[in-house]
Amino acid sequence: MNININLDAIKKRTYDAIVVGSGITGGWAAKELTEKGLKVAVLERGREIKHVTGYETANKDPWDFAHRGRPDNMAAEQYWAGIRTGYTANEEHRYLFENDKENPYFEKKGGFDWLRAYHTGGKSLLWGRQSYRWNKADFEANAKDGIAIDWPIRYEDLESWYTYAEKFVGISGQKEGYDVLPDGHFLPPMALTAPEIHFKNAISKMGRNATPGRTAHLTQPEAHHTALNRGTCQFRNKCMRGCPFGAYFSSLSATLPAAAKTGRLTMIHNAIVMEIIYDEQKGKATGVRVIDQITKAVTEYYAKIIFLNAGAIGSTSILMQSKSNRFQNGMGNESDQLGRNLMDHHLGVGASAQIEGFGDDYYFGSRPNGVYITRFRNWGKDKREYLRGFGYQGGASRGGWGRGTNMDGFGAGFKLEMTQPGNWSIGFTGFGEILPDPNNRFTFSDKKDKWGLPILSFESQFGENELKMRVDMMNDAAEMMEAAGFKSITPYNSDKTHIGLGIHEMGTARMGKDPKTSVLNKWNQVHAVKNVFVTDGAGMVSASCVNPSLTYMALTARAADYAVSELKKKNL
Repeated sequence: MNININLDAIKKRTYDAIVVGSGITGGWAAKELTEKGLKVAVLERGREIKHVTGYETANKDPWDFAHRGRPDNMAAEQYWAGIRTGYTANEEHRYLFENDKENPYFEKKGGFDWLRAYHTGGKSLLWGRQSYRWNKADFEANAKDGIAIDWPIRYEDLESWYTYAEKFVGISGQKEGYDVLPDGHFLPPMALTAPEIHFKNAISKMGRNATPGRTAHLTQPEAHHTALNRGTCQFRNKCMRGCPFGAYFSSLSATLPAAAKTGRLTMIHNAIVMEIIYDEQKGKATGVRVIDQITKAVTEYYAKIIFLNAGAIGSTSILMQSKSNRFQNGMGNESDQLGRNLMDHHLGVGASAQIEGFGDDYYFGSRPNGVYITRFRNWGKDKREYLRGFGYQGGASRGGWGRGTNMDGFGAGFKLEMTQPGNWSIGFTGFGEILPDPNNRFTFSDKKDKWGLPILSFESQFGENELKMRVDMMNDAAEMMEAAGFKSITPYNSDKTHIGLGIHEMGTARMGKDPKTSVLNKWNQVHAVKNVFVTDGAGMVSASCVNPSLTYMALTARAADYAVSELKKKNL
């Protein structure tokens, strides 16, 4: 009798596919696999958040926050990593970030800003939404420069999948015909302000290009967007609180609802995946072992294929914890590359300036977007003393009533002044490419967290290439502002910036052609365990200088299509 009960319990925890993580790539994996007919369980390590009703601060006014958004003593102590970046200092969206004191990590060498979001939707509720295709040279750069290993794929392998992802997501942007920044399938772009148009024209005379940011916001929803109850962007620019309109893309508003519509999705929350179960005789994975975040009870779930989408660090950690007689150093780690080649985009460098004139020009609403300046260093005939390049993100705005908090004055006259727009200012931050370096990595410390899992220890710092690049990132920003005739130009290059500030953690389980030098193959499969796929940032071989999330989406859709095809052929 007990045996039958156990068999029934195992049957109830058995699916066609398991997806670990419900963020950007986890949501895409769930959507693609369910729409192709598979019964899918999404295991989310954190709590449940519901679209619309779960956005606690979405409609609050500034005076509804006890500290008006400023960090208090509690935040400084318990959200120390987030405070360092400036993100979780804000009371508006702190509820979506993890408590660093409750989820500690160590910095053995250098610094690393590790921001986490353990709940439905993950960091898809917090991302910057800038969505760019990589160019052809990005996939060839490692081979050309003799850096790390070559990508096992090229731009042409992802081109149609980029389009597929863009159509579903809804990317606002403008076609420009730039080789350095390939065009995609765009909704109407968000308008540039008058000073930004002036700036774009000024730098074009220098041979440099600017375009409206390509951002995952619905400016003109299409039928498949409204079918998921997604609406038009309201230009509130309160995106990091959660978007109740579904105007910006998140797994909570788009991919997970699409997966749920199939009737083949099961969401399981508070499920911390500790390891993948490997069958030595079958030579493949059979499921995952999970710790309940609340009760700490251990449960096993089973499936034919497993997609790891817990973020670059989370997914790699699971592989490292998945040890067996076959994989004594972590699943698929014959190359000793698990945890290595940690990358990001280095920030904290650029310039700002004041703009004279344009007093009669203003803009409508609070645009959740800006201007993107495409890479121009080490491109075409330009050659530098460092490899790769950088782009810029930023824009111009006028001071609003909030500027009064830092001004002297009181009374009716002061209040009247605050009803009028202030002066124009402009600023741009550089997004620089970080080269893959096996010494930038994380390992397991000998300390355990409250669930008995190893606490991670990071070793990461900028190399000589990044430091040289930062000089140009600062000087070039100031140079462009000077060319536009702006005043009071303030260049900056912070020495307190760490890897991780871009929240674009990549690498640690890279793709490649050879199992001796990589963890995943060209289909994002673990070389030695074909029914395990890793399609988040862990598989990245290099970093480019553009935001990576659109590339993750394309890779995930492509891998899911291949996985189902192989499953039908009984190759998995």
